Amino acid sequence: MAEYKNIKQQYLDFDEYIRQGEPSQREKAGYWQAAIGLQAVDGLKVSKYLQNTACRHIEGDITIDEACELVNQYYITKTAHDANDEDKEEADRVSANIVKVLSSPTFDFSTGGYQSVHRRVFKGVMKHAGEFRKYDITKKEWVLEGDTVLYLNWEDLRRAIDYDLEQERAYSYKGKSQDEMISHLTKFVSGLWQIHAFGEGNTRTTAVFTIQYLRSLGFDVNNDLFAKHSWYFRNALVRANYHNIAKGTDYTPIYLERFFRNLLLGEQWDLRNRYLHIHPTKEWSVQPNLSTEQVPEQVPEQVVDLLHTDNALIIELIKRIGSESVSISQMMKELGLKHRPNFLEYHLNPAMKEGFVRMLYPKSPRHPRQKYLLTAKGMALYNELTKKE
Repeated sequence: MAEYKNIKQQYLDFDEYIRQGEPSQREKAGYWQAAIGLQAVDGLKVSKYLQNTACRHIEGDITIDEACELVNQYYITKTAHDANDEDKEEADRVSANIVKVLSSPTFDFSTGGYQSVHRRVFKGVMKHAGEFRKYDITKKEWVLEGDTVLYLNWEDLRRAIDYDLEQERAYSYKGKSQDEMISHLTKFVSGLWQIHAFGEGNTRTTAVFTIQYLRSLGFDVNNDLFAKHSWYFRNALVRANYHNIAKGTDYTPIYLERFFRNLLLGEQWDLRNRYLHIHPTKEWSVQPNLSTEQVPEQVPEQVVDLLHTDNALIIELIKRIGSESVSISQMMKELGLKHRPNFLEYHLNPAMKEGFVRMLYPKSPRHPRQKYLLTAKGMALYNELTKKE
């Protein structure tokens, strides 16, 4: 869980906006979470200054243009330097740029538009932002035990992108089943990424372009997944584009499909990188799906750690909710509590943050008939607790 905790710390400050903020605040907080989370694909973390600036933007005190300029001036005038200043500067600038791109209602589904995303995202960070690479590349990957994906030769980059986008533009999602849509989308995104048009920043560019494209198709994109699981997203792209017959490994798009199933269908595949290794240990050889309809009566050993919590208040709340949909007042009554703020701070909010409880109407936190119920993860733990008792 260490990889999750490192990322989680960076977007934790925005959770309150997403749960209880105004619609515009929830939207902007989602953009910032995704933008900051995507920096993890290159091992980057943003500064406290960027987080504070993001909160000012979410609150409506400054525009996104003003936020970008503040970040720019911060590094121009900064006199005291830390060890990781260069990495933080890249993470800060790129995060602000991504939010600016995602905030725009425009989208250009073309090769030039794809280039433009890279140029706008890495403006002020990379000298050759928006330019296609002019050299061939390889990259050693942990999930491939040091091997590399075979990326396209640099001479054919533009022709390959033109072709992929033309094919996608001609495809109709109308009348297709969910499985067909996910399979096709996975093939398109993984193919675009494998071209690796840019020497650096390829995954972040592909992610932003994908979010924009899905929104243009009318999908309700959960930016939280890109915030929490950007490294899984990249490694899933790696597995979808790697095969080595000598090692008995073939192209494996299933992991990327599971990312998109969580993103667009609300499924709950456990998106941890250890499942993506070409030779996982026995413990990580089966990637569990914790969707409600697939909650097992007996939880497999490999997901016991995922269900565990040391918080006795969360455990008690899970026992009280059980298989019901209940209001806050009903939960407080069951627990014998009268002070609502304390209940929210110590019981409900922690249970939701750890993924055990969810809202019945997640897009309308203040819904007049709002109720709460256990997630698939919560139900699995409830079953375990009931069995033990």
